[in-house]
Amino acid sequence: MRHGKKFNHLGRKAAHRKAMLSNMACSLIEHKRINTTVAKARELKKFVEPLITRSKEDSTHNRRVVFRYLQNKEAVSELFREVSVKVGDRPGGYTRIIKTGNRLGDNAEMAMIELVDFNDLYSNEKKAKKKSTRRAGKKTETAPAAEAKAEEAKVEEKAAEAAAEEVETKAEGDNAEASEENKGE
Repeated sequence: MRHGKKFNHLGRKAAHRKAMLSNMACSLIEHKRINTTVAKARELKKFVEPLITRSKEDSTHNRRVVFRYLQNKEAVSELFREVSVKVGDRPGGYTRIIKTGNRLGDNAEMAMIELVDFNDLYSNEKKAKKKSTRRAGKKTETAPAAEAKAEEAKVEEKAAEAAAEEVETKAEGDNAEASEENKGE
C-alpha cells in the first residue's frame, strides 16, 4: 500500500524529478534566485535547505554528500565557499518563496525562490543607510543654489528681452527713415 508516501511527484518519474531538482538547485546556488512554479519552488526548498545546512561544516564527507545530490563541482564549491559563509549564523530558512502571479500560457501559479541573505532589497545594511540619509538637509542646501540659478535665468531673460526691444526699436526707426525717404522721392 501507498500509505505515508505523500509528496509531490511533479508529474515526472523519479529519475527525471531528481535530475530536475538537482539542476534547479545548481541554478539557485549560482544565480541566487530563480523563477519557477510554486509547486517546484516548494519542492526545491525541501531539496536545497538540507544541503545548505550541510555546507556550514566544510568537510570532505559533507562535500561528497552534497555532490551526490548536485552533481556539479562549481555549484558545490560555490555553496561551500560563498553561500555557507553568508548563512553561517542562520539556523534554517535559507530560502524565500515570493509568489509572482500566474503564467500567461497555462495560468500556472509562478513564484520566485531566492536565497535570503543574498537579497539586497531586504538586507538590514540597506535599511540602515536609508535611515541615515536626511533629505531635508539636502533640500535646504540645494534650494539657495536653485534660487540663484533661477535668478540668473531671470536676469538673462530680461537682458534678452531688452536686447530684443532694442533691435525692434532700431528696426522701427530704420523703417520710419526708409518711409520718409520714399515720401521725399
